[in-house]
Amino acid sequence: MIDWLGGVIHPLLGVAYTMFGEPVTWIEVFGFVSGGVCVWLTVRRKIWNFPVGIANCLSFLLLFVSARLWADAGLQVVYVVLGVAGWWQWLRRTESGPLVVTYAARREMGWCLAFVAVGTGALYLLLKATHDSAPLLDAFTTCLSLAAQWLLNAKRIQNWYFWIAADCVYVPLYAVKHLNLTALVYVLFLGMCLAGLRSWRQALAEGPAETPLLAEDSAA
Repeated sequence: MIDWLGGVIHPLLGVAYTMFGEPVTWIEVFGFVSGGVCVWLTVRRKIWNFPVGIANCLSFLLLFVSARLWADAGLQVVYVVLGVAGWWQWLRRTESGPLVVTYAARREMGWCLAFVAVGTGALYLLLKATHDSAPLLDAFTTCLSLAAQWLLNAKRIQNWYFWIAADCVYVPLYAVKHLNLTALVYVLFLGMCLAGLRSWRQALAEGPAETPLLAEDSAA
């Protein structure tokens, strides 16, 4: 089984081309492309963002496992689980109809912010112990991304604020790490997130199916 898996992964780790003096593997190319498609589908509120996003996470899972980056690989597993959960949430119908874009209630936002604060502190200690090159920023962006995915699953418009905040940190973080291509990709992601925020706001304004309600009101 391990030999078979290695036979599948090895070709994907081959160099596709060189950019900015850095080799780019085929699995990275797939990750960048699928990531962009996932964000684009999310901007358009298409449920297909979830299977594409899951494929994106699985590609990076293979990449991180091959590099023995176990913490990063484990995080991709969490993203896959959240992606499956979000896919189910968007598919199911409630008594009031399908899931629509809403604003997160204050309590929900409070829990998300508390998670980012506490999670960042806990993950920072773990990453520091494993000699991560930027433990605080890595912990912060990871927790922002997890909170963003949670809000996206519930179709809360505030998910874009968390993605935007994470991307604003990712761009200089990857640039400092000399991952220039990845930094450039996240600049594109940042632009797409800004477009997503605008698009979802328009959906709320245009209703009536996308009426801007607080989550606690829509559940009443």
